[in-house]
Amino acid sequence: MIGLSADNLVVTRGAATLIDDVSLAIAGTGSIAVIGPNGAGKSSLLKVLAGIDAPTSGRVLLGGRDLATMPKAKRAHTIGYLPQYFDPHWDLTVGELVTLGAERAERLPRDAMARTISAFELAGLQRRRWSTLSGGERARVLLATVLVVDPPVLLADEPAASLDIRHRLEVIQALARRGADRLSIVVVHDLDLAFGFFDRIIVIDRGRIVANAPANELIENPLLDSVFAVRFERVKTADGWLLRGTLP
Repeated sequence: MIGLSADNLVVTRGAATLIDDVSLAIAGTGSIAVIGPNGAGKSSLLKVLAGIDAPTSGRVLLGGRDLATMPKAKRAHTIGYLPQYFDPHWDLTVGELVTLGAERAERLPRDAMARTISAFELAGLQRRRWSTLSGGERARVLLATVLVVDPPVLLADEPAASLDIRHRLEVIQALARRGADRLSIVVVHDLDLAFGFFDRIIVIDRGRIVANAPANELIENPLLDSVFAVRFERVKTADGWLLRGTLP
């Protein structure tokens, strides 16, 4: 199992500090939802943890090794990264995009492509070009291109935002279930999905981690109300908790 950690990460852009002295250590398995208000630094943190962006200072360690020193091919094989927005340079077909994703693997099981196409319901889309796809179809294709290699570490930035309710639940549930034997870290906008499916919650506010705890311990913490500047009504159901926010 490959753990992921960060030491004193700082990310600045001009005069703005996006990530402010963040340190954390995450074991090689587990499902983690990253939540926080808009502009809190969630996407910036994920990009640095994935090696997409370099921190202004501090470092990220993957399996105890400085991520900045790892060959790009090794990093791409080990970490799967799902951005919030994606637009390929060429207007490729769905089949070509998934094939490109599969080429990141050193060796791929023979049926991996077929299983991925089936899992994300892409069989009828393989000859369609990216420009012709709906937002939900694009999200499913992007998931397929990353998950076809079954990376041990997955970082996903609001992967279900453009999906309908059925596909949103399926995707979030699938990503959370990966935490049973891999590491799955997902930025989640919907708090009900975060607390309903993920084992652990990281709360970011103004570039800092203000909470990092099991979901069932954090759900009743008044810190949530403070961070999101609302008053939450917490409703316990047979399937978990629901949060209903009202203005204070």
